[in-house]
Amino acid sequence: MKAEKQNHPFAEIVAGIRENCDRERTLVFVSGNFNVVHPGHLRLLNFAAENGDFLVVGVLADNLGNSLLPEDLRLEGIASIGMVDYCFILREPPEQIIKELQPQLVVKGREYSKKFNPEADTVSAYGGKLLFSSGEVRFSSFDLIQKELFEEKRVHINHSQNYLERHNFKTGELIPLILRVSELKIVVIGDLIVDEYVTCDPLGMSQEDPTIVVTPIEHDQFVGGAGIVAAHARGLGAQVQFFSVAGDDEPGQFARSKLTDYGVDFKVLTDSTRPTTLKQRFRANGKTLLRVNHLRQHEIDEELMEEIFSLARPAIEQADLLMFSDFNYGCLPQPLVEKITAHCKRHEVMLAADSQSSSQVGDISRFKGTHLITPTEHEARLAMRDSKTGLVMLADNLQRETNCPNVIITLGREGILIHTPPGDRKLLFTDRLPAFNSNPSDVSGAGDSLVICTAIGMAVGLNIWQASYLGSVAAALQVSRVGNTPLNRESLIEAVQ
Repeated sequence: MKAEKQNHPFAEIVAGIRENCDRERTLVFVSGNFNVVHPGHLRLLNFAAENGDFLVVGVLADNLGNSLLPEDLRLEGIASIGMVDYCFILREPPEQIIKELQPQLVVKGREYSKKFNPEADTVSAYGGKLLFSSGEVRFSSFDLIQKELFEEKRVHINHSQNYLERHNFKTGELIPLILRVSELKIVVIGDLIVDEYVTCDPLGMSQEDPTIVVTPIEHDQFVGGAGIVAAHARGLGAQVQFFSVAGDDEPGQFARSKLTDYGVDFKVLTDSTRPTTLKQRFRANGKTLLRVNHLRQHEIDEELMEEIFSLARPAIEQADLLMFSDFNYGCLPQPLVEKITAHCKRHEVMLAADSQSSSQVGDISRFKGTHLITPTEHEARLAMRDSKTGLVMLADNLQRETNCPNVIITLGREGILIHTPPGDRKLLFTDRLPAFNSNPSDVSGAGDSLVICTAIGMAVGLNIWQASYLGSVAAALQVSRVGNTPLNRESLIEAVQ
């Protein structure tokens, strides 16, 4: 976004716009007073943006039009709107900048369609087009959508005082250990996923068949799967190395670019036999209507397995924690898991594993000898082929099957169940934490943030009760926003103060 406040000649303003928008892209121009930006303005601007590639807005100077607020404040209001690519103070009649700029489209409100428009002849002379539209009502929600997806929200954490008393610690005691995360070296291995959120306007029910009809408004992509697990760890301050496979395609390029932005050191190998896993969520009115997965689930071949292990081996030997982030899309065949596990044990590296089976078949019990696993109740029952046993016995059986001392079973809105060996003092070895966020916006990233933050807590010296608490706080922060964005240390510290 470029907001030009200075009194530059038209030639300099035009040059600045053309520097950001070449002539192959469709440039759209809108001008007006914009005294108070209201839904009508948003509809008009979104209509203009949807009809081109680059939206330029001229805010009439104080000496033009009927201004109620100073020009700088009115420009600031337009500059804050996400769909506007470039805005500036317009100090001469609009037709003059239009003549210099020659936008392909000039958009005005529908109320001007029956009036004299001085820019009409100018636009016609160079072959442009003058459009009249006030947009549609649904577009007034555009900036609310952007706010839902990207704005950092202040989250109220429903802390569990009874749990804190049972395990004899206070939340503030976690802060010094959170600050130690920067000392950790973490390796993450698993399936790389790109999550796409398609925000829709619900139009109603089809009259031909019982089908919901929607119109897409906005598409937003996020790094998901093991990629966001690595990004969470990096956001909390750790040094992170991430290993995975992806296709040679646009989602794969997007994921690599975002991982670079997040500061994750990664080796994402290209698998020519598969596209990058892309999960689309179609949402309307804050709810997910449909998920569509674009993927191939076959296991990577022996050559790729060997290449991943060869690349990861030096990192493992220096690591404090290795995280298996398995979505059962083929990146972690059993021979590779066993080879990595054995290497971690030789070098006394802590292991944690998560194996998701929400829309596919997985088996958390294949990760033997780790220090932490965090299946959902469904995943635990799937692994143990047990649909009836109580939760505590289910956790105990899974603990014995995997030889994993710390089992956390996630229960969605009911929180988590924590199960660990009783130890020498025979203290409480099963406990429960409620969900800390009672009003989640998007629950899809809860498990990823819980497992990596709990594992990190254990790696810096927290016991399982303290680490689980920290992981639950991280999950509460994550589900407060739509889409996967990395956790950060400052928000986590604020939430436990």
